[in-house]
Amino acid sequence: MSDSPAPRPGWAPSTYYPDPAIHALDPRFEKYWIKLAAVERIATGLRWAEGPVWFGDGRYLLCSDIPNNRIIRWDEETGAVSNYRKPSDYANGATRDRQGRLVSCEHGGRRVIRTEYDGSITVLMDRYEGKQLNSPNDVVVKSDGSIWFTDPPFGLMSDYEGNKASSEIGQNVYRIDGETLQPTIVADDVLGPNGLCFSPDEKLLYIVESRGAPNRKILAYNVAADGKSISGKRVLIDAGPGTPDGMRCDIDGNLWCGWGMGDPELDGVVVYAPDGVLIGRIALPERCANLCFGGLKRNRLFMAASQSIYALYVNTQGAPGG
Repeated sequence: MSDSPAPRPGWAPSTYYPDPAIHALDPRFEKYWIKLAAVERIATGLRWAEGPVWFGDGRYLLCSDIPNNRIIRWDEETGAVSNYRKPSDYANGATRDRQGRLVSCEHGGRRVIRTEYDGSITVLMDRYEGKQLNSPNDVVVKSDGSIWFTDPPFGLMSDYEGNKASSEIGQNVYRIDGETLQPTIVADDVLGPNGLCFSPDEKLLYIVESRGAPNRKILAYNVAADGKSISGKRVLIDAGPGTPDGMRCDIDGNLWCGWGMGDPELDGVVVYAPDGVLIGRIALPERCANLCFGGLKRNRLFMAASQSIYALYVNTQGAPGG
């Protein structure tokens, strides 16, 4: 008898409302659940989907396909999928700055870059005190223009999602000043720093600790009044058997987190209230690595999940800066 796992079911859209893939685990989730909206698969055929970012002025979504060394573009009006950038230097996490420019983490170049209005590239950071970065993973931009990103070594571990190499520096979380572009380390004690986001009022910074022992965790920090440092590290969420990855806050401060790997029952998106209580879940047939809010009213959740991108209208909006 074979010990190989049973085949997993493929994608099948719900034929009725409410979509059985959506689960309220706490009464607080009900206000965000549109019962006449269903999960849609808007694109597939990727190898590892990551770093979705919405461009409302062009009505399109960008999403990294790391092993295929490209960033794809999905157009909301037509549903067309095309290559936005190939090669992408194994781009991973991405966001827009407060001027609307694309800010990307690159595994291949071991750097964080900004795409200017004319398409030219500005390298925001590729070294710290003379040492090469590892493989910048995820990034957010604060309202003061500062760029915050995580730098684990995941892209150095093989030639699949980057270029196999040795680390020269610790696994840090950085802040790049929005005016001077001077970098500082804001955290050096996170085991495998991964997804990150600010609370809507920017008084809290959340960071996924993806190599925490025995379990992965979502950490919370207080942001200093001047916005330049963090303190008060604490565990907001112990993920147990779950695997949090990328995440974003909505305008009410709820955390929408990409989740999964291992147990298929955990694959998808989970939603935590600001107090760390699990309130909702969106089940997907693939592990969700990252997500963002977009659409005309910023109330459409885009979920980058392994080989596909999914979307769901929700009754909230994404907080700025994600």
